[in-house]
Amino acid sequence: MQYTHEHLEIQKTLRRFIDEEINPHVDEWEAAEQFPAHQVFRKLAALGLLGLNKPEVYGGSGLDYSYAMAMAEALGHVSCGGVPMAIGVQTDMCTPALARFGSDALRREFLVPAIAGETVGCIGVSEPGAGSDVAGLKSHARKDGGDYVITGQKMWITNSLQADWMCMLVNTSDGPVHRNKSLVLVPMNTPGITKAKKIRKIGMHSSDTGLIYFDEVRVPQRYRVGEEGQGFVYQMQQFQEERLWCAASSLLPMDECIADTIEWAQQRKLFGGTLADQQWVQFKLAELKTEVEALRALTYRACELYVQGQDVTELASMAKLKTGRLTREVADTCLQFWGGMGFTWENRVSRLYRDGRLGSIGGGADEVMLGILAKTMGIAKRPARE
Repeated sequence: MQYTHEHLEIQKTLRRFIDEEINPHVDEWEAAEQFPAHQVFRKLAALGLLGLNKPEVYGGSGLDYSYAMAMAEALGHVSCGGVPMAIGVQTDMCTPALARFGSDALRREFLVPAIAGETVGCIGVSEPGAGSDVAGLKSHARKDGGDYVITGQKMWITNSLQADWMCMLVNTSDGPVHRNKSLVLVPMNTPGITKAKKIRKIGMHSSDTGLIYFDEVRVPQRYRVGEEGQGFVYQMQQFQEERLWCAASSLLPMDECIADTIEWAQQRKLFGGTLADQQWVQFKLAELKTEVEALRALTYRACELYVQGQDVTELASMAKLKTGRLTREVADTCLQFWGGMGFTWENRVSRLYRDGRLGSIGGGADEVMLGILAKTMGIAKRPARE
């Protein structure tokens, strides 16, 4: 994949917006453990950035997915992980299936205002007892006339405390676990929904994360995305974009972490010279920079094939796996080079150390990625699930 002038202009616009509208407020939002999503999203929408690859008829730009990747990469310029993640949920996690499989009426009711920045969405997959094991979720919806009546719980849900609607994966029948689920759009002001708890995390502080209860929540069956029973399939397809987004958005934070550490090492006096004079430091930073470039090449290749219409489950899983592990290595190594200064709360390296740890858990843990790869490589059999 090669960025064109148009890709670079989008990144330039976004970086300017980040410098003017986001980064000056990050410390405040981190301390508050929430950022004003509606306010930020409206401003992003005014720049045309919330629907780059969504259909023009619904307010998007109708561009291919490489533009979404360019945006994700530029979002890495934000000096924390929580705000970019919240934006990514809106653009690449709760809306892809809606844009691809939703009815025209559903897209006009939910996708149009999401692209316009008028509403905030969230994706409801994980539960207290089902995170990486998506097939094992327990939330269920029974039919009652023309409605679904939903009961269950969702946990670790990004944006959920501010969200106007949730794209919820829920059991809609008692059939086999891979064929009994549907994606249903649930307005978050519907009676029976309780935003039970704001979850405190070790990182991603500016992103609100909630535990949500559903008690006999009634929504029209027309709020289902696509066919009934195809929710697991649709969500697996959404995961391809989520995992590519995760990889692309992690590249610049690692680049900047390494660059900041080089600058620090060149100034830090040590044993009659500087920290940067130590060959171990030079070689390790060079190695990390090489690894980041290798991940960038993998991510770009996966994106290029995805734009061509190919299934990139294997490459997206590789990129997601590598992203989580490499972010941890870069942050940990650079923090070590910063010494005591790296152990301070305000240091950007320590923030990446905290925020980046989620990369090996959220959107499918490392072990899930390895399991997927073992299956695509033909060295592991898929267990029967009934």
